[in-house]
Amino acid sequence: MKQNIHPDYHEVTVKCACGNTFVCGTTKKGDVLNIEICNKCHPYFTGTQKLVDSGGRVEKFKKRYSR
Repeated sequence: MKQNIHPDYHEVTVKCACGNTFVCGTTKKGDVLNIEICNKCHPYFTGTQKLVDSGGRVEKFKKRYSR
């Protein structure tokens, strides 16, 4: 590998809007990385995700392939 062409890889503290913090490695400059959503508050991981059916697509699919 060539020397002195790679960015500096270091650990940062990641702070979520929900208050969760954890340590992660990054090449981004700074000691703290602020994010809006993490695995503690994301609807998919918390089990609060809702399936929004716009226009009856699920019923249309079930009707078409229920043969």
